[in-house]
Amino acid sequence: MLARVKSGALMGVDAVVVEVEVDMSLGMPFFNVVGLPEGAVKESKVRVTSALKNGGFTLPMKRITVNLAPADLKKEGATFELPIALGVLAAAGLIDHEPLQGYLFGGELALDGALKPIRGVLPLALAARDGGFRGVMVPMANAGEAALVDRIEVLAVESITQAVMHFTGEERITPYDRTRPHVSPTVDLNAVDMSEVRGQQDVKDALEMAAAGGHNVLLCGAPGSGKTMLARRLPGILPRMTFQEELEVTRIYSVLGLLSDGQSLIKDRPFRAPHHTISDAGLVGGGPQTRPGELSMAHRGLLFLDELPEFRRHVLEVLRQPLEEGVVRLARANHHVTYPCQVMLMAAMNPCPCGFYNVSPDRACICGETKVKEYFNRISGPLLDRLDISLPTRPVDVKLLSLSTRQEKPSSWFRERVEAARAIQAERFRDEPGIYSNAQMGPRLLSQHVKPTEGALRMLENSVKAFGLSARAHDRILKMARTRADLEGHAIVNDQHMSFAVGCRVLDRKGWLPGESAPPLWVKPLPALKTPPK
Repeated sequence: MLARVKSGALMGVDAVVVEVEVDMSLGMPFFNVVGLPEGAVKESKVRVTSALKNGGFTLPMKRITVNLAPADLKKEGATFELPIALGVLAAAGLIDHEPLQGYLFGGELALDGALKPIRGVLPLALAARDGGFRGVMVPMANAGEAALVDRIEVLAVESITQAVMHFTGEERITPYDRTRPHVSPTVDLNAVDMSEVRGQQDVKDALEMAAAGGHNVLLCGAPGSGKTMLARRLPGILPRMTFQEELEVTRIYSVLGLLSDGQSLIKDRPFRAPHHTISDAGLVGGGPQTRPGELSMAHRGLLFLDELPEFRRHVLEVLRQPLEEGVVRLARANHHVTYPCQVMLMAAMNPCPCGFYNVSPDRACICGETKVKEYFNRISGPLLDRLDISLPTRPVDVKLLSLSTRQEKPSSWFRERVEAARAIQAERFRDEPGIYSNAQMGPRLLSQHVKPTEGALRMLENSVKAFGLSARAHDRILKMARTRADLEGHAIVNDQHMSFAVGCRVLDRKGWLPGESAPPLWVKPLPALKTPPK
């Protein structure tokens, strides 16, 4: 007898519907699984057999063949054990296979028949809704995650016996109650606060602009000047995620199996800080099992790369295309995968190997001109060009260290201003799907929404010429000036907005490295250019 049950296989952060075909025929007792299964799927026949036996089911001594279609799609993980078990029982005539057709099934079986949680339940539930299925049947531990998807039933089961009793009518399962509160451990935003950072007001203002417009940031300064401290506090001033953004982030963590026990929804923006020894596959995704990397795990949040020049150059270079497009596209021999990565990138570095080049007259750099240039040149020009804000952090005056934190603005003050600016941008881009911040504007939107005054435009043109900036830097300065105007509630980009934006591009300017012709701007504070540079 032949039975069919539907399940799902992960491809990227989506689930593809897989048909589990089970055929039971006369012949020597044998259990075979085909359809390009990897190791864990091949082993499922052993767990399924033991789980059914210990669940009180007696199977006939026949030949069992399980086919996972489509056959050219690689099947990974333990998701298929519940549908295989139900398919075997249906093929043996112990349950009717017709009621199984309206659901997608997923679950790992223990040897005693209990169901263990699996990864990728949220994509499975989305595939069920988009495919017109009635609902999903998943382990109890994954029910809250599946219930995030509307318009489908979620049947939460604890054992294969309970699943069978539902379809035989002996004990019907009540669909999962969506009104239950979502379990979501939240980050205490008061644990780290911007008020704890002494001084660095110009850098704080720049980070506020970065958070308001989704701009990438590079901070360069001496050890102990507050780079990492500022980065750790940046998520606290980012706007709260919408429900759609929470779903996008949760789906990625579901695919990776990184949701904590009982957690169904991620409500806080991700903050990822990988070590500089990470590989390119670890950063953007890939590897033997083709999974999302740190870049996608930071989706809708912040990716922090500390000690940027210490990362291997080829690892940094793979960031260039994803930072521009907001997606990672991986091409393999038999499939193509796309991962979302709408991230803010924040990086930090020392100005030289010893860390004290042009920092303070009290600390002399011992590296020499050649070493300083070699160290900075570990970061390619095209990557540096994609970092909207590139600023120095200066050593903090010792007198500021003894001041009370009450004298500094808290994260809540910055966050309120950032959310107000994001609300302006949401209204601006309401008819532009996929655009949520100024940093995402293309040439068409840039010309449409950025209308600088004549003086501001002249200041930008003269700055690009004087500092040797690229055309990409020109456009990014325009975007930052638009964000600065949004923070101040101005519809027109004026001279002050443009001055601030130009002052946030320091490290790619001609003249800051030793031996270059233009005067170095390293130790100056953020300039408020009152007149266009000559």
